[in-house]
Amino acid sequence: MARDFTHPPSAACLSASMRDLGYSLETAIADLIDNSISASADKVDIICDVSGEHPLVVILDNGEGMTEDELLAAMRHGTDNPRKHRSPRDLGRFGLGMKTASFSQCRSLTVVSMMDTSICAAEWNLDRIDTADEWILSILDEADIQALPYANDLGKQGTAVIWRELDRLLEDEAGDRRQEIVNEKLDAVGRHLALVFHRFLSGEVKGYSKISLTINGHPIAAFDPFCRKNPATQVLPEEIIRIGEAEVRLQPYVLPHHSRLSAAEYDYYQDRSDFISNQGVYVYRNGRLMAWGDWFRLVPKGEATKLARVQIDFPNSLDEAWTIDIKKSRARPPHAVRERLRQIIAKITARSVTVHRGRGQKLFQDIQAPFWERYADHDGIRFTINNQHPIIASLAKRLPSEDANLLCTLLDSIAASLPVEMIYSDYSTHPREIKQVSVDESLTLDRLRSLRQVLYGDGPGDAQAFLQIVRSTHLFDGQIELAKKFISEAFE
Repeated sequence: MARDFTHPPSAACLSASMRDLGYSLETAIADLIDNSISASADKVDIICDVSGEHPLVVILDNGEGMTEDELLAAMRHGTDNPRKHRSPRDLGRFGLGMKTASFSQCRSLTVVSMMDTSICAAEWNLDRIDTADEWILSILDEADIQALPYANDLGKQGTAVIWRELDRLLEDEAGDRRQEIVNEKLDAVGRHLALVFHRFLSGEVKGYSKISLTINGHPIAAFDPFCRKNPATQVLPEEIIRIGEAEVRLQPYVLPHHSRLSAAEYDYYQDRSDFISNQGVYVYRNGRLMAWGDWFRLVPKGEATKLARVQIDFPNSLDEAWTIDIKKSRARPPHAVRERLRQIIAKITARSVTVHRGRGQKLFQDIQAPFWERYADHDGIRFTINNQHPIIASLAKRLPSEDANLLCTLLDSIAASLPVEMIYSDYSTHPREIKQVSVDESLTLDRLRSLRQVLYGDGPGDAQAFLQIVRSTHLFDGQIELAKKFISEAFE
């Protein structure tokens, strides 16, 4: 008959293993902010001070705070069973986040909390755990608490999480290089928090106060991945799927073509979110962004879905169905959601493609005789040079028959050798950096004179038709006003 044997893990080995669950600085700090929001905080300050002899990071909030018993429970590894029913406001799950997130960045974790003017604090130190090979938690007395950095910044209530012995943050660097590394990491933290908590920062999550986040005193502004303030963003009908008694909400969006963004909007979005890599589903649990930039292998990422986004909201009661991981950075939708999502993707893909093609067709339709023509037939899509364009037609008439045929061969060769792959690569990543026009005024005037001579010789000509031809060439884009001035003088 089998016998029972109590076989606890080595505290030293397990604590070392827990440091390598895959947290980055930004995901670790986000995990602590979850606790602050769950504690009804509406203000969280992140302080990173590496200038002194003892570098530290502090996450300070004005939440409800904890009693000593609650603090000791929070410091325990595995505070609650992940299958236990939780408050709908709770952003945690495993009861491991604060510890694993903190240990991924530091060797000394201190938590001090104020509640109803009563203060308490406790500390984990990995060196002490390694030496004793036991889970020894230090409960600090009043004198210890008074000596803690930033403990006096707590108001009537709130919690401060203090990281010291930052063996991973500084990467063994010193001097200017140390500060440079920290600044780069803090910049990544700010971008991450601006996205992950954007709905809390904008005050749109029901049941929660609008929150403010700062890093070393600098406020973090919400980053909306759906560009909802732009009137050109398409908001498709919301879908609702019921799983048991819970609801999963799916809200599709199609972002605007880059030409519909203002210069400031374009720079803002391009600087923070590559449109191709960040297309896909954005999964929110209780309003907090968990995972994004993925189609869950339902379709591959590509140009067709480049502007497509789907916002999915689910409550924490469905955590197990979504297989949420400890870091809260991975989520896999249940079967019913995947199947509905598959249908939605087909619709928004068509919309996304229409935005691109519609813009391209509009460019051609804006002018009476475009230089390039697009054909979609049974052989596929092809682009050709329009041999009937007034400039080409006028030039062909002036040439002998043999030279006119040679001109047609040249133009067909140019069309056939269009560098589609190179254009696609450049345009999909940096569309506004592609500039085909010269801005030299004297050269522009010379080209306008030559163009008038080719079309009309010394005759009077048609000013409106000439302007249409000028537009069709795109050679004078950005200098249309100069072209109009030339036309007004040349066609008097």
